[in-house]
Amino acid sequence: MAATEDHLRVFYDGACPSCVKDRRLYERLAGKTGESVEWVDITGRDEELKQRGIEPEAALQELHVEDSKGRIHRELDAYILLMSRVWLLKPLAWVIGLPVIRPMLAKLYHRWVGERLERTGRLPK
Repeated sequence: MAATEDHLRVFYDGACPSCVKDRRLYERLAGKTGESVEWVDITGRDEELKQRGIEPEAALQELHVEDSKGRIHRELDAYILLMSRVWLLKPLAWVIGLPVIRPMLAKLYHRWVGERLERTGRLPK
């Protein structure tokens, strides 16, 4: 995929069925906007992740998105960046960013991801 000014590279867990399902939903909702998003399955890409400044363990536990300038956005910042590009998800991205909502949602997000990784035997040590 050729890099464009609004290009995003999303590092996601392709071994996670719900992550793959979420990706498909995003692509469906994004329509043509989704063409500027490159999805990179982190499975078996530890060295590539490290070269981009992403620890592989962190990549399992948080979504990471690289913008067109090479900046890495993680956790809720990554979701906000990704969702704000889709008109239907833009209001949700705004809500996620609210100071009252964000800390609580971050805590729930980390708990959910930790439980998923533990349940599948993939929790980093």
